[in-house]
Amino acid sequence: MIRLLIADDHPLVRSALTQLFDAVDDVTVVASVADGEQAVAAALDTGPDVVLMDLEMPTLDGIEATRALRQRDSQARVVILTTFSDRERILGAIDAGALGYLLKDAEHDEIIRGVRAAAIGDAPLAPRAAREMLARLAPVPSRVPLSARELEVLKLVAKGLPNKLIARELEISEKTVKAHLTSVFSQIGVTDRTQAALWAQRERIGD
Repeated sequence: MIRLLIADDHPLVRSALTQLFDAVDDVTVVASVADGEQAVAAALDTGPDVVLMDLEMPTLDGIEATRALRQRDSQARVVILTTFSDRERILGAIDAGALGYLLKDAEHDEIIRGVRAAAIGDAPLAPRAAREMLARLAPVPSRVPLSARELEVLKLVAKGLPNKLIARELEISEKTVKAHLTSVFSQIGVTDRTQAALWAQRERIGD
């Protein structure tokens, strides 16, 4: 039996989640609390297997509550359940020790599967959260000292312009564009213009 703690400051959400899991044979709700401070206390008291943790709560938010549980060596696996899908919150939650990150607009079956997955140590991630994690894990080369002209060429490559239009835009020859690109590829560690464009986007060249 999976022991579940629900932490959310909205009474209706807590009630709906409790009713949802009361109908699940292999899950029992051991506590339902309204803020992060209560979540930490209840988790330490009841020893849940999984905590469904909202982010925006009074007294102590979900990220700080998750961090507090990790610092106190709680074995509970925290799954964030929130309406927020921005990069800062997702990475902040994972850094604090959350195992998973789900969104409240998910289907009920997805939330149930997420709790079951967390209980066995898997990391349930909403697709948007997964994309952010993959982006973070992708190796991004350090910013290199490209020349002003090389940066201009790279920005236009990132916009999808072919060499002919880049040459026209910068009023240089196509041969010179190719020479700049060869230098850029070498410096940033890529082999073609598609990889260069992706690198420029990740490094926010042109923003």
